[in-house]
Amino acid sequence: MIQQASLKIENTPVTLRELALEKVRQAIIAGYFQAGDRLVERSLCDSLGVSRSVVREVIRYLEAEGLIEILPKKGPIVAILTWDVAEQIYNIRLLLEQSAAHDCALNASKQDKKILHDKLMAINQASAEQDDIKRVAASQAFYETIFQVAKHAIAWEIVQRLNSRISRLRALTLKSPERQLAGFERMTRIYHAIEQGDGQLAKQEVLEHLTEASALAKRILQQES
Repeated sequence: MIQQASLKIENTPVTLRELALEKVRQAIIAGYFQAGDRLVERSLCDSLGVSRSVVREVIRYLEAEGLIEILPKKGPIVAILTWDVAEQIYNIRLLLEQSAAHDCALNASKQDKKILHDKLMAINQASAEQDDIKRVAASQAFYETIFQVAKHAIAWEIVQRLNSRISRLRALTLKSPERQLAGFERMTRIYHAIEQGDGQLAKQEVLEHLTEASALAKRILQQES
């Protein structure tokens, strides 16, 4: 859970714009800022402790990522995530992640499998801490490793362009009690298929994982609409 005080930016070598961008992105993904909420520049300046020019840059970046919409006479709001958009994202993920998991299983060395296992354990730790931001970041790192080992660099570039919205959907579904299997258990099954070098099984586990997540997201988003 993100608290108001946690938005404040501390001294860091990272630029203020980069850190402010990450803070607001995380706040949207974790639901601190909800779909449809207005993002008032002055309030963001006060919360983040940055200038209005930095806040305007952040809004521009997050609009490009699909997390913010600019409405006439209303200004920036947190983008409303509809099932129509989510369905397209899941379809793209299904195509790219199945292929990546398959090739990762065939290409992964012993060291690659160890790295992937470490990424999996990071998801488990974040889940145990009930930290939504860490859990989403750890899940993203897990998938990034799969794409890297599979040597699917261009596919990962495509996924990266969607990552903010993918992360928002992950945060929406990972903690839901409606899941038949926890997100961590689904990713564990993908990992084991890769560890065994079974490309077809890895594809099947990705299919089952995303089919369940997609159906759950559909129910949640349609209830909210």
